[in-house]
Amino acid sequence: MSIENTTRSVREGEEIDVAALEAFLASTWRREVGHVAVTQFPGGYSNLTYLVRVDDAAYVLRRPPHGSTVKHAHDMGREVRVLSALSAHRRWAPRPVVHCDDASVLGAEFYLMEKVDGVIIRRDPPPNLEPELAQRLCVSLLDTLVALHALDPTAVGLGDLGRPDGYVERQVRGWSARYEQAATEAIDDMDRVGAWLRTEAPPSNPGAIVHNDYRFDNVVYDSPSFERVVGVLDWEMATCGDPLMDLGTMLAYWVEAGDDPGLLALRIGPTHEPGMATRKELAARYAEQTGRDVTQIVFYYAFGLFKTAVVFQQIYLRYQQGLTRDPRFAGLLMGVKTLAAQARRAIDAARISF
Repeated sequence: MSIENTTRSVREGEEIDVAALEAFLASTWRREVGHVAVTQFPGGYSNLTYLVRVDDAAYVLRRPPHGSTVKHAHDMGREVRVLSALSAHRRWAPRPVVHCDDASVLGAEFYLMEKVDGVIIRRDPPPNLEPELAQRLCVSLLDTLVALHALDPTAVGLGDLGRPDGYVERQVRGWSARYEQAATEAIDDMDRVGAWLRTEAPPSNPGAIVHNDYRFDNVVYDSPSFERVVGVLDWEMATCGDPLMDLGTMLAYWVEAGDDPGLLALRIGPTHEPGMATRKELAARYAEQTGRDVTQIVFYYAFGLFKTAVVFQQIYLRYQQGLTRDPRFAGLLMGVKTLAAQARRAIDAARISF
């Protein structure tokens, strides 16, 4: 199914102790808790996400992946703080309900948030994707990102969430170090791209709240007519930083029909379909809506590809070590090479290959 907000049975090795969860909820809510049922959302490569039904009520539970040792990653408390602040100002930010920082309950810190009802676009296009609808999808996705970046971090209580000054340089340095720690074999394109990013990093723009993983399958639409965005999910990497880094990450996920076949095989949304905006058009609309200068967008695009490749490499390392059994992860090393090659091509051409 190409548009879904549904769940499946929990994957082997990622089970939730339902009895422990039920006892925790009863203690936290100071009332008897009825039948608790847990299923798992199929998407995502990082934090684990579950649907928790407590009698007639439905919540979403998020916890870190098993076996992750990445410092500062998968911070549930950070997600709770971000969503608590944003949900008071934007309807598309889900409201947290319960936060548990006691790892003894489920084996890791976790939280529950309200479930956002609607549809999520995944790899394949919805059956009614005419060019007019495709354009509406692109506009609503981009304009929601613009609305996030328009928020004043201090005014919403997140002014100390990150350090905008020097953000770009720190991100490049940090993700380069993460790659070195997770590498399983030498990949020339990753080395070349990393070196170029460290040399060409521009000064950071004034800070905004950035999502850092913004894409179609992290957005919930109201209905199959896709009139509006009603939910933005997966805030584990949110911070205050250069908003163009956020735009670059979104563009890194945006695969076009004329892209390399390997990149098309990696796509996670129907961005290659007729009527969908190009990367160039999205960047131009962002500049028009925000007034920000996007002339160096190739840097931000290349960094988005590099960062995503590092995430793939980190997950592949966990898979290789046997810390996760998800079969989707077996081929991620090829994904690292494909993303690195696209970043290298963009850099060599001194532009995005629109």
